[in-house]
Amino acid sequence: MSRNLGPNPMHRSETASAATPVAASPGRHFGVSSYARPLAGLATVLVIALIVAVAVGLFRGDFTQSVPVTVVSPRAGLVMNPDAKVKMRGVEVGKVAAIDVRSNGDAVLHLAMDPSQIRLIPSNVLVDIASTSVFGAKFVELVPPEQPSSESLQPHQVLEGKHVTVEVNTVFQQLTSLLSAIDPAKQDPSLPALSHDLAVLPVVSNAYADAAQDLVNTAENAIRISKSIVDEQQNLDAFLISSIGLADVGNDVVGGNRQALTDVLDLLVPTSDLLYEYRQALWCGISGSLVNLHAPPLPEPMIKVLVYLGFGAERYRYPSNLPKVAATGGPQCYDLPLVPFDKAPPFVVADVGANPMQYGNPQLLLNSDALKQLLYGPIDGPPRNTMQIGQPG
Repeated sequence: MSRNLGPNPMHRSETASAATPVAASPGRHFGVSSYARPLAGLATVLVIALIVAVAVGLFRGDFTQSVPVTVVSPRAGLVMNPDAKVKMRGVEVGKVAAIDVRSNGDAVLHLAMDPSQIRLIPSNVLVDIASTSVFGAKFVELVPPEQPSSESLQPHQVLEGKHVTVEVNTVFQQLTSLLSAIDPAKQDPSLPALSHDLAVLPVVSNAYADAAQDLVNTAENAIRISKSIVDEQQNLDAFLISSIGLADVGNDVVGGNRQALTDVLDLLVPTSDLLYEYRQALWCGISGSLVNLHAPPLPEPMIKVLVYLGFGAERYRYPSNLPKVAATGGPQCYDLPLVPFDKAPPFVVADVGANPMQYGNPQLLLNSDALKQLLYGPIDGPPRNTMQIGQPG
């Protein structure tokens, strides 16, 4: 029979002191249950982390198959980042996987295209790097061409970006660089000229606007001329080589006869001066002859002339009618080269020694000086319609 146990170990009996601990008794599992709750919590955390990772992967498209396509552009823009959208006609067809920069400054955009959409995109599609707003992020926009190709876009195909939207901050940066390079003290003297240029700018712009079509036609003609030169470059090369040979031969000919050629040119100087002085008369004669040259032939071999009977001219008087070469003035090209029909050109009075109009009486008169000639012989005297004998005085 055991004794009563006190509250302290010193009051316990030997029987109670020799008892087996409760945790070591058979049929009890207190140690296994103590590890179950931490393991369950760890598994829950792992499952939650796995769900989050799967959700993030699905959001990023890590589990979605894509087709790689490369875009090369002069620049990508300041706000072009990976995972940017690739759109065509407003529909998202892929995303930007990565962005690289070449040594020459060109931007290389690696696109991850949707396999279900790439077969609907023509191989000659155009690429623009645009933005949703002035300060918005960039995205790649695929623009359908005017004549789409029958072939679809292929994996690893390289496209060329033609247009990149300019950001406002880029404009501000360039404007700031320009303003910082301008020295106001150096620009002040040029302000009046700048004001004048701005004032006349509308006039100049209107002039260029009026001549725009002519300028475009000139540019088109220049393109045609350039194309013709390219097409005929072999013939042009042959012509230049032949010209070099001709120049060598000409150099030998001219060099060997330079003194003779110099003498000929010296002799031609008076002739050239005379031809230049009478150039208008020569032109009148040649242009008047050209009319007959181009006239239709006559129906029969003959010469047609227009003849009329005129009033008799004054008789020859000596010495007042001696020939003289003292006419002055230029050629009288009346109505040439097309002279009206049945029209006589006016008589030109010149100091040549004989002038039928000197007395102002080109009409039919009686020969009143016949008696003078019978009495005194042929003498130089007054007009035939007077009775004066000899010269006045």
